[in-house]
Amino acid sequence: MTVPTITLNDQTSIPQLGFGVFQVPAAQTAATVGTALDIGYRHIDTAQMYGNEEGVGQAIASSGIPRDELYVTTKLDNGNHRPDDVRRSFDESLARLGLDHVDLFLIHWPLPTSYDGDYVSTWKAMTELRAEGRARSVGVSNFHAEHLDRIIGETGEIPAVNQIEAHPYLANDDVRAASHAHGITVEAWSPIARGKVNDDEVIQRIAKRHGKTPSQVTLRWHLERRDVVFPKSMREERMRENFDIFDFQLSPVEVAEITALDRGEAGRIGPNPETLG
Repeated sequence: MTVPTITLNDQTSIPQLGFGVFQVPAAQTAATVGTALDIGYRHIDTAQMYGNEEGVGQAIASSGIPRDELYVTTKLDNGNHRPDDVRRSFDESLARLGLDHVDLFLIHWPLPTSYDGDYVSTWKAMTELRAEGRARSVGVSNFHAEHLDRIIGETGEIPAVNQIEAHPYLANDDVRAASHAHGITVEAWSPIARGKVNDDEVIQRIAKRHGKTPSQVTLRWHLERRDVVFPKSMREERMRENFDIFDFQLSPVEVAEITALDRGEAGRIGPNPETLG
């Protein structure tokens, strides 16, 4: 199965489905990612904050898969926003991953109440890494419209990606629209709302119609909306299930039904980017 790709605004391509390693214990990361690679995943999403970059690197090294067939993302930890720390921590990430470059490097959170509110200098340092070629693309995560407008307005540099919380209970369409207005591709974290979709009657009904699971239908909903997704599981059966979403499509009515489950702020699982600092 060939996973569809999306062309980013810097003309690089990203696989629309990947494998996430949030909360995968460091000691189990290499084996877990190795299984994902065996299944067919070629896009791996990690972060400095996760503490498991080294395991991701071990799995890549053991896989024998050519580097140019893999897409690797990592993210800047919240304690590393000062420009010198951006560069230092990025070098450390490359060493842990055992790579000479990553495909995508993201600011993990804007932290508007920290660092005297300065995330612009952080973003500028990120773009310098891209200019050097060691990060093929750079982007942001959890940035709202005002955060995007500020970094773009003050630097002229547009992120390739904005990775945000998005799922049927927090469609986050305002942030998605703000991102799309700048030509920024949206990645959705917690795409199945940490499993909550499995008990949803609307999604269950649609899943039964297609002979799929609620998780598969929800991941397909993201794909129909042109989001990039990287569900996480440590169970091989579930990894395979999440990968098996390319042999059906949802109708526009079904997409709208799932989108209508949006609860706005009440549906948020993670922190609010405007107050986390």
